[in-house]
Amino acid sequence: MIDLSPQLSRDPRHDPVLRDEVLAALAIAPGERHVDATFGAGGYTRAMLAAGADVIACDRDPDAIAEGQALVAEADGRLTLVHGRFGEIDRLLAERGIDAVDGITFDIGVSSMQLDRDERGFSFQKDGPLDMRMAQEGESAADWLNRADETEIADVLYHYGDERQSRRVARAIVAARPLARTAELATVIRKALRHPPGAPKDPSTKSFQAIRIHINGELDELVAGLAAAERVLRPGGRLAVVSFHSTEDRIVKNFLRERSGGDAAGSRHRPAPTPPARAATFETPARKVRPGKAEEARNPRARSATLRSAVRSGAPAWSVRSADDSTDREAISC
Repeated sequence: MIDLSPQLSRDPRHDPVLRDEVLAALAIAPGERHVDATFGAGGYTRAMLAAGADVIACDRDPDAIAEGQALVAEADGRLTLVHGRFGEIDRLLAERGIDAVDGITFDIGVSSMQLDRDERGFSFQKDGPLDMRMAQEGESAADWLNRADETEIADVLYHYGDERQSRRVARAIVAARPLARTAELATVIRKALRHPPGAPKDPSTKSFQAIRIHINGELDELVAGLAAAERVLRPGGRLAVVSFHSTEDRIVKNFLRERSGGDAAGSRHRPAPTPPARAATFETPARKVRPGKAEEARNPRARSATLRSAVRSGAPAWSVRSADDSTDREAISC
């Protein structure tokens, strides 16, 4: 039995959502190799290490990698931190001589560490520069909002934030430009939606979420990450995905349904389609898991979380990375 420090299992900075449920889905055996594809503050990684796994953890945020070095030292050779996008996890693993792993976990969206720092510009609850870049490079939220036209902004708010008054909000944003601070943007959104100060359910939530998803290409990254996981999970390997947005969850659900052969089933309203030419790469997914009331009370971020998981079969992966190693040939529909 591996003697593990109790400090590895908890970190006061980050109580990972659905922690116990994710560990149950991963069914870690001591000595297995697992990937935490979204390291953040290391909540899931600590839990995996405590369960006896050797962990490769990935994050596109250089702050997460720098601040995780203390955990690397504490883990005594069982943790490797990798700076990069999880959509390229198969390439990142291959560069380290790894072609298969026993489990992969994704915690989709912004991390608690990023939300809690005003200077990162992710939250409307704290004033800071209007940034929102997870990788701290490329176009910022301010750059995009100050150059995009009204239609483009409205489309992003509608499709990524489910904001039904997206055109009204986009029109107000364009009229208020230039914008440089999160507090400025939040004020513009609240005025556009006629939100009285102190009222519950701040209407900025949907727009901030949508802008963040767009700036970081999060949905495309999720599609690429799922396909990469299919390629590197060994037969019997476990996939666990925690998402916080309906569109993200739909992508995960459709991927697992398709890859497990779920689309082959017919109904009394629709005859069964022609069986797929390719074998299912995942077994029938487990039922989706939602947090209990106790966790929601302890951690408000958990309220919108959904866990989906499945076990890899022995069939060849459907998706193959393209010749330029930048896109996947198989698309996962939303």
